[in-house]
Amino acid sequence: MGRLGILAAGIAVLACCSKSGGKNGQGTNGPGTAGDVPDPTKPTFTVLALAEVRGQIGPCGCTTDPLGDIARTTKLVVDARAAGPTLVVDAGSLLYGKVPVPAQLAAQEDLKADLLANIYKGPLQADVVGLGPADLGHGLGADLKLPRQAANVDATKLAAPPRPPEVLEVGGAKVGVFTVVAEGVLPAGATKDPVAAGKAAVAALKKRGAQVVVGMVQADSKKDAAQLVREIGGIDLAVAGLGASAPEPDRVESEPTKVGDGWLVVPANRGQLVARVAVTLRGAGGPLADAVGPGAAAAKTATIDKQLKLLDADLARLSADQGADPAFVAQKKSERAQLAAQRDHLAGQPFAPPAAGSYFTLEQVRINKKLACDTGVQDRVTEFYRLAGEANVKAAQAHPVQPPRPGESGYAGTDACSDCHQDQVDFWNKTVHAKAWKTLVDRGQQFDFDCIGCHVTGYDRPGGSSMGFNDKLRDVQCEVCHGPSAIHVAKGGLEKPFATVRDPAPELCATQCHTHEHSDTFQHDAYLRDIVGKGHGEERRKQLGDGPTGAALRKAGLEKAGTSLGAGCIR
Repeated sequence: MGRLGILAAGIAVLACCSKSGGKNGQGTNGPGTAGDVPDPTKPTFTVLALAEVRGQIGPCGCTTDPLGDIARTTKLVVDARAAGPTLVVDAGSLLYGKVPVPAQLAAQEDLKADLLANIYKGPLQADVVGLGPADLGHGLGADLKLPRQAANVDATKLAAPPRPPEVLEVGGAKVGVFTVVAEGVLPAGATKDPVAAGKAAVAALKKRGAQVVVGMVQADSKKDAAQLVREIGGIDLAVAGLGASAPEPDRVESEPTKVGDGWLVVPANRGQLVARVAVTLRGAGGPLADAVGPGAAAAKTATIDKQLKLLDADLARLSADQGADPAFVAQKKSERAQLAAQRDHLAGQPFAPPAAGSYFTLEQVRINKKLACDTGVQDRVTEFYRLAGEANVKAAQAHPVQPPRPGESGYAGTDACSDCHQDQVDFWNKTVHAKAWKTLVDRGQQFDFDCIGCHVTGYDRPGGSSMGFNDKLRDVQCEVCHGPSAIHVAKGGLEKPFATVRDPAPELCATQCHTHEHSDTFQHDAYLRDIVGKGHGEERRKQLGDGPTGAALRKAGLEKAGTSLGAGCIR
């Protein structure tokens, strides 16, 4: 089936799914009567919410607990649908990692956007997808790949008109869904007043019988998103995409934020955490109360444990201070007692629904390597890496690496270094740097623009390597740390001034490749202990002395995260 056929089929799937009795039909625990106490494991329906995926189909494999994988997310969705009525929403900014898409990345980025769109229309079956700036890799009027909702976006600016706000039947409940984009988020002139459009959408949805209103918003910050939700009013559950402000997993809030009569939820960026909201309706619906579910209870308990540890340290310090204010000490003890009681309550009763009224629970689900994979989607991802790699190499080979400017050095490669520095090269061959290229080959990602730069030497530098020309500069070779050395080699090390760097800047590793996003256990001195020693920086190794090594830190990180992969997963 061609792309047009796939798109038409996807639209048909989405259209039929929004009808009463479709894939989100009445579940075993539909809306009850006031005062009912439903089975907490059988909510009326579940909302799985994403935002700011930004073209991410899988994580960097260099971290100990890599997060975000479209094959695992799809399996999560499929399993949720099998367990009960489920609504899947995405607040937008789905398709592209870089906007506008650079010419050299166009083949990879477009293949990835097509892949995500087809997965969303096919096995994942997203019910409603909003519109964000990361969808506009080729401009506002370009193909958005799948139907979008955007109540305040000027339809004349888009290649296809957006879908209007919709009422979907999910588990016997009527759920109204709409999307708005804050002013200034999209190109000038693309949007109308989001508050007016939002108010009109809420009114129309409630007139059509919506018992719960889900509003998706695109804004530049959580503050802006909350203000927009508050000014619109009538939103029971808001899902926000926050552009560059979208949080990393360690900053995602495990509890929703109360905004007016509703609640605001922010998923992590790049699909690393998916917000799972389990909604239980009693009677006709009404305002939702926040209840702490088992997943959130565990996260909250971990947070309280950290707070208790800090308070214990404060109290220990105060007990040793004879001049400490007794009232202040008493206040600290009271805070500790309240936190401890809260923790005990969570441990003894991790789920406590309100006595009456409708409610929901929130769990931020980590999309980590322990989760199972949808094998069909995983196969599509593997095929993507093959096709994108072929396209990337073919395009790059038409553009040879730029030579260095006169008087500046190019890259010689480790083989040239071994003529005079065999001991150092022998030592390097035993390090993980010498296996950097193989780690990509093992994953089929050696020609992925998102990965290659940190696994070759002199990438995108004059006289260095590129996607299409890197045979002699694969792996993290000597010149990554010591600089381009072609002049040094040509002059036999007798050049004046010396053309290579003997001691790299301490911040070199952390700013180039060992960022927290890609190397979560990195500590400069610990990692340096692994790459200096007898034959290569022996004196520097002595200066470092005893202490943890990078290998030990990574081993501990892997043991904590677990090394096993979820069912059906190959990466």
